[in-house]
Order: sequence, then structure tokens, then C-alpha cells
Amino acid sequence: MEHKIINNFLEKNEFLNLKNIFTQFNFPWFFVKGINSVTDSYYQFVHLFYFENNVNSEFFKELSPLIKKLKIRSLIKIKANLLLKNKKIIEHGYHCDFNYSDSKTAVFYINTNDGYTKFKNGFISKSKENKIIIFNSNEEHTGTTCTDSDYRIVINLNYF
Repeated sequence: MEHKIINNFLEKNEFLNLKNIFTQFNFPWFFVKGINSVTDSYYQFVHLFYFENNVNSEFFKELSPLIKKLKIRSLIKIKANLLLKNKKIIEHGYHCDFNYSDSKTAVFYINTNDGYTKFKNGFISKSKENKIIIFNSNEEHTGTTCTDSDYRIVINLNYF
């Protein structure tokens, strides 16, 4: 599968409802040391919605427009990542989300900024709100920080 990019993925009102959730004062973000491993020197804030057959978030139901539109049959993992503004763009190292040959990863961008998702083959998907990129979960890619926004938020969905 090549990279499938869809701009304006959700209807405007669905997207704005979802975006507003992540910027509420009561939305729980959790500090995680290490982005690709606990030994790297990076950090991010995450919110785990779903993992290992368990819903882990009271906000899970808010993702239903994404899940329905992607026509997900079975979930593996859903989490949101928040990276704070940096003085320079930092790539965090290539990784693959899962090694299942038939699973998909979707990265859904919550806000527009100069951060991006980069693939080992050199392809770059820029962060643009309400855009999604879909690819095989075993494809190596990396995320980045941003310099022109206070934060970069993406939702990472892994599924069949």
C-alpha cells in the first residue's frame, strides 16, 4: 500500500468538536520519557485511548467519527501525541508501529504546523489540521517537533 492522504477527512463540525477536546483544560495528557524507547532523550505527552483490547479513556467515544470513516474492523491501538514547540525541528528516529503485514496505521493531524511525518523512503507528510495519512503499520516512519506553533498534536490509529 502506498501512502493514502486525505485532506479535510472529517466534516468541519466533527473535526472542530474533536480538536476542541484536546485543548480543554480538563483533557488528561500524560508525560512519557522516550518517544521511540525509554532510553532516548526525547519526551512527549500522550493520551492512550485504546490498547490490548481495552478502552483506556473516557474520551474514546469522541473518536467515533474517525473510526467509522476509516471503516475499522478491529482496533490494535489508538493514542494521541502532543509535542511542544521547539527551537528547531527534531526527528525522533524511524520506527514501525506494528509488524503485522496486514494492519494499517493512520496519522490524523489535529493542528497545522511545520512538523511532519517522514518515511524512510524520504516521503514527507506535513502536519495540516483535519488531514489523515494511511499506510502499512510495518512501514518505518518518524514524527517531529514543530517550531511555528505552541504544540503539535496527532492521533495515531493502528487497526485492521
